[in-house]
Amino acid sequence: MRWLIAAYVRGEVADEQMSALLMAIFFRGLDPGELRVWTAAMIASGERLDLSGVGRPTVDKHSTGGVGDKVSLVLAPLVAACGGAVPQLSGRGLGHTGGTLDKLEAIPGWRAALSPAGMIAVLRRVGCVICAAGPGLAPADRKLYALRDVTGTVESIPLIASSIMSKKIAEGTAALVLDVKVGSGAFMTRIDDARELARTMVVLGEEQGVRTSALLTGMDVPLGRAVGNALEVEESVAVLRGAGPADLVEVTLALAREMLRLAGIDADPAVALADGRALERYRAMIAEQGGDPDASLPRAEVSAVVAAPEAGWLRRLDARAVGVAAWRLGAGRARKEDPVSAAAGVLYLAKPGERVEAGQPVLELRADDEALLAGARAALAGAIEVGDEPPPSAPLVIERISG
Repeated sequence: MRWLIAAYVRGEVADEQMSALLMAIFFRGLDPGELRVWTAAMIASGERLDLSGVGRPTVDKHSTGGVGDKVSLVLAPLVAACGGAVPQLSGRGLGHTGGTLDKLEAIPGWRAALSPAGMIAVLRRVGCVICAAGPGLAPADRKLYALRDVTGTVESIPLIASSIMSKKIAEGTAALVLDVKVGSGAFMTRIDDARELARTMVVLGEEQGVRTSALLTGMDVPLGRAVGNALEVEESVAVLRGAGPADLVEVTLALAREMLRLAGIDADPAVALADGRALERYRAMIAEQGGDPDASLPRAEVSAVVAAPEAGWLRRLDARAVGVAAWRLGAGRARKEDPVSAAAGVLYLAKPGERVEAGQPVLELRADDEALLAGARAALAGAIEVGDEPPPSAPLVIERISG
């Protein structure tokens, strides 16, 4: 495995041969020893950043992705405001889940591409940075991910775990908290699969000397009330100003407390959120990366509403359907090279657990082209369920998994 991954990165092993191995792993899996070596070889395929000179305890977070998951935009500056250093390497959206970099690129001037030296400089000055992974970090993952995407081997827990953890370990953080989403709007829809993925990643992190834990969090309903790039930036800033949705605040604070615990920092993130320190860090981070935190964000050209079919309790509003609708409106992409609209997306005007009247607007669709509305409406067919009783309550933070 060590030879194979190094030779594949050098171009000595053909895609056809590696595809055959990925298929074998997809169907037969990897045992713990194989996965340990496979992941270590992916890390060793490139550089490993040294963050020892940052001057603060380093701790990062990774989310497996969900609809409306803008937690990173609030969490990184929040933990920085409490004394941590958050070196968050993020990605772009694909399919029905959004990407953190796509969201932040809605801010005029903001740039995702930083050199390793530039990333560390921002981290020292601000305490947090959100940027794209450079080509020198786990280059084997870059090649393997592209190959998995075209060979139907994405949905493999060993391959998912090694992909995520090779990049996170290579970035040099001392501690890592994993937000493993589970539900209709997540990559993992079954809790047993989410639990297995979380445990696998926690073990990989601990084996590489990174203090690692995971929280399983619910994703049957999107977080907050906004799905889309500029819309989620606006909502994140609202949270930092103390006016955000309760569910988004709850998950963010739970992850912040776990990150601070792993980093050995005794601080209350709720205080840093309430007194404005987290907002100051956010504004400084955006400015350091070329963005204007006071600039107006893009606005959609057209909008339309989706109404409740009858009166009663809103029992279900399927997260995946909303994510697909946002994607069809232009907020997401089907292929990595596709452009995205900064302004497109979906706003929740009502959420499960609230009463609605027949014909009451439940969702607002936003797009740059009216022709896109029909596809979004089609994605939402059957997504809204209204009944005589409120839906059963479900915890947002389901369980914690530690090493």
